[in-house]
Amino acid sequence: MTSRTPPDNAHPYLRAASAGVRHHSRALASSDVTPPLPADRLHLDVLHAHLTALHQLLDRLAVTTRPPHPAAGRHLASAHTRLWQATSEVHSAFHLLPSTTVADAEASACHPEQLPEEPPVLTICQRHLAAGHVIRRKTTPTDLRPHTTACVR
Repeated sequence: MTSRTPPDNAHPYLRAASAGVRHHSRALASSDVTPPLPADRLHLDVLHAHLTALHQLLDRLAVTTRPPHPAAGRHLASAHTRLWQATSEVHSAFHLLPSTTVADAEASACHPEQLPEEPPVLTICQRHLAAGHVIRRKTTPTDLRPHTTACVR
């Protein structure tokens, strides 16, 4: 029995997140008028938050998919591990970038009174440590070792 194709309105928040990432990728594409700006710490912090949320989603999908469909669950678990490696590299890149200037810090300052809920609590490092705790409970150090490393010049 084949599964039917989900309707276009299935998983609207996930679709919106994907659309946001696609929009951001297109916005960063170089044009003849203005060259793309390099990544900054704020940019990588937001990307890291997106990756850790996706990491949690893959973890839950792998856990719930594995009992009825073991092969698919193993693939999702493998994707979970590889996504952790990407998240870890983004975290490392964050720390290699210079800190923001005072003007950037004021522009991105937290204004709790403007937020619909409480102010953000987690910094990128706290978020990374929390995600790392989850991945280390479910994988071996050998699994977490990157297959290739970036060349530092």
